[in-house]
Amino acid sequence: MQLESDKPSRKKPFFPINKNLRNYLRQHGREIALPIAYNDLLNISYSIPLKDKQGRDTLWEKASYDMRDWEYLRESLIQVYAILKTEGDYTFTKHLDVARIDYCTFGNSNPFRIRIVNRFNDNYDHYYIKKEDASRVYGLELEHILSPNRITFLTGNDTLIEEHIPGLPGDVFIQQHLELPETNKIRLAKEFVKFNERCFVRLLGDMRSYNFVVNVTPDIEDYQYRIRAIDFDQQSYEGRKNLYFPQFFKENYPLVELALQHLNPESIAQYQAEERTLMAFRVSVERRRLLELLTIMSGDTISTDEKRRQLREQLGQHFDNPQFLRCRTMGEVVKLTLRQCLKPHIARIHKHQGRII
Repeated sequence: MQLESDKPSRKKPFFPINKNLRNYLRQHGREIALPIAYNDLLNISYSIPLKDKQGRDTLWEKASYDMRDWEYLRESLIQVYAILKTEGDYTFTKHLDVARIDYCTFGNSNPFRIRIVNRFNDNYDHYYIKKEDASRVYGLELEHILSPNRITFLTGNDTLIEEHIPGLPGDVFIQQHLELPETNKIRLAKEFVKFNERCFVRLLGDMRSYNFVVNVTPDIEDYQYRIRAIDFDQQSYEGRKNLYFPQFFKENYPLVELALQHLNPESIAQYQAEERTLMAFRVSVERRRLLELLTIMSGDTISTDEKRRQLREQLGQHFDNPQFLRCRTMGEVVKLTLRQCLKPHIARIHKHQGRII
């Protein structure tokens, strides 16, 4: 069972985006002049708790606004959606409307979820508006570069805009789909091992089941699975090493038991090596961008000195590498962890390509 000391911090502070990170975001098309800011949505007249189909509290509330503010909010939110989806081509917005604004009172970021609806066919989509936070931005960028998933987000006006990541919430999947006869438990266990590896190598923490989603894709005679992180608030913030392994959270124990039941140690080691190799390929492709990001991250403050000292000591012991004790920032810890985990795989890739590293 997970110990109290192994739980993530209840409240993580927001870290400002510094000048170097701001320039990086602008250079790579993330930083733009947004038509609305997070603070514009805080003037809620009243809200109603949202329930799921079983009548349970979702921890989201439907927000309502004064009509004097609504027209501005509506137009601005539709414009943001156009920027996310069509790079600001507003010719497609005439048939769009804001169906709902939801506000989450749970967690660190207190996000707004915006539902955009197509009036012609009632199809809807979502995106999220959050308060800007440097550690979350680093997490999103590392996800974009190192994971098998591309991700779209925008910054500006002290505001972070994130696209909706589709999938079944991990906790819902475990409760309602894990034991279905059509679920391929071996393939699901394999994906959990690979997801566990991805999170640790890039130090993304607090991947409890409600912080990731499961994508199920029909394949030849069966299904394939992809687990995707949806919350990047705990990017290299915590000091305890185990908080970067999804396997150690009690909420994920059914998936851990699945892996232990269906996979032997040799298969687990194989899938871990496969995932590190895939990450090494991505590093080779995005080498300059990743090094630029890690250089900025290494000069930034995104955690406390106490947590940094704790993590570097635990990782130094884990890898039997005293170089971790010289890391002065969490960014340097992330950079060294990536080098420690991926360097052998990158070396083999470059050897096969005839390159020298």
